[in-house]
Amino acid sequence: MGEAPAGSLVCPEPEERPDLWPWTTRRRADGSLEVGGVPLEDIARDFATPVYVLDRADLRGRARVWTSAMAEEFWEGYGMSGGDAFYAAKALLCADVVDVVTAEGMGIDTASLGELALTLRAGADPARVGLHGNNKLDAEIELALGAGDNSGIERIFVDSLHEVGQVERIAAALGVTARVMVRLKTGIHAGGNEYIATSHEDQKFGVSVADGSAMDVVRAIIVSPHLELLGFHNHIGSQIEGTEAFVAAARIVMDFRARVSRELGVSTREVDLGGGVGIAYTGADPVPTSPAEVARGVAATVREAAEETGTSVPHVSVEPGRSVAGPTTVTVYRVGAVKDVTLQGGAVRRYVAVDGGMSDNIRPALYGAAYTATLANRAPHGPWQRSRVVGKHCESGDIVVHDVDLPDDVTAGDLLVVPATGAYGWSMASNYNVLTKPGVLAVEDGSARWVLRPQTLADLMALDPGLDAD
Repeated sequence: MGEAPAGSLVCPEPEERPDLWPWTTRRRADGSLEVGGVPLEDIARDFATPVYVLDRADLRGRARVWTSAMAEEFWEGYGMSGGDAFYAAKALLCADVVDVVTAEGMGIDTASLGELALTLRAGADPARVGLHGNNKLDAEIELALGAGDNSGIERIFVDSLHEVGQVERIAAALGVTARVMVRLKTGIHAGGNEYIATSHEDQKFGVSVADGSAMDVVRAIIVSPHLELLGFHNHIGSQIEGTEAFVAAARIVMDFRARVSRELGVSTREVDLGGGVGIAYTGADPVPTSPAEVARGVAATVREAAEETGTSVPHVSVEPGRSVAGPTTVTVYRVGAVKDVTLQGGAVRRYVAVDGGMSDNIRPALYGAAYTATLANRAPHGPWQRSRVVGKHCESGDIVVHDVDLPDDVTAGDLLVVPATGAYGWSMASNYNVLTKPGVLAVEDGSARWVLRPQTLADLMALDPGLDAD
């Protein structure tokens, strides 16, 4: 690859930043990229573009790392009560993902009727499933409590005083006991964007420790005959660097747990500290915090807090999603129009249009998220041209990569690959401009297969009764 200029925004190669790419990504002798032993050029030819390409071995490995880290740091031999990792299904969900992560020991956390139904139908053990949501439907709670021959899923996360009455009413009607955890606002504000920071006071999730509403919810649960209080949950945000925020939140949750024990005489056995560990999206991002670092920091805090408050050590779980699915997947696009735009002051920006866009990755438009890109069908070489990768939608904000240095000779027909699109790419995709959603193609050991089939125009037309044949 040609030498990059000072201040370069050239996408790092897999050997330069392996944390940015699926584990099996490499440049072949001919300069093209492959993942899972399958050349991306072959995928584009045989399966069309755009397409999400998921490294199944990478997904399996990341799930295993999280499970192992929590099991090791919270091992009973260390005076702990065990540790667990639950995969946050909203990042990317399909039957194959459920199969892979549960086979590696992860549970599944869901946040809607669809996520819960798919997870259960895919064969996940209901005793290893949770249900989130700030405004749960009765149908969601009924499915949760009726799963597993009415033994119910492992836990429902109560998000408000209203939900206490709602879950109690449905559990009573079914004649079952609902196992619940209270989602707390700890006041910790962490994450890469205001819209993904989820534990400060002025947002919709959870009940506040500071204003007393959390204690009101706990009291209501205790007197509800069909509810069992398992413990407390907190999720502070997403795309978090380091361990400080997780440690601070763990301390607040543990102190609140001790207060409940002290004031209400109720001991709880579970603490869930959510997810939010960040990943790298570009070469400018730091190397992500490892699962072992997070687990180790939280374990020390939990142990210390339990000793200081004279309470038992709880079983601790976390809910990684982005850090499990995100780096496992790349999106492959075909280049179409290429044109140069002269900016104020005489600088030139090249616009490189691809055959997808904000319908398959809304995050740049929604959050201002930064991604990078490189050539997939040949080795990238300078001279370099500062470029903006854009989609084909009827929106000026339809940007895939805001700024990246691409070879000056990029042309129609080339393949561009964008790494780290496994989390919230497919799951937030839309049919804007009546574009079809790309499929997710799993690659492993030189073979490829759909785990989520691409939509067709026929799929979309079938939803419109006005298009039915006479």
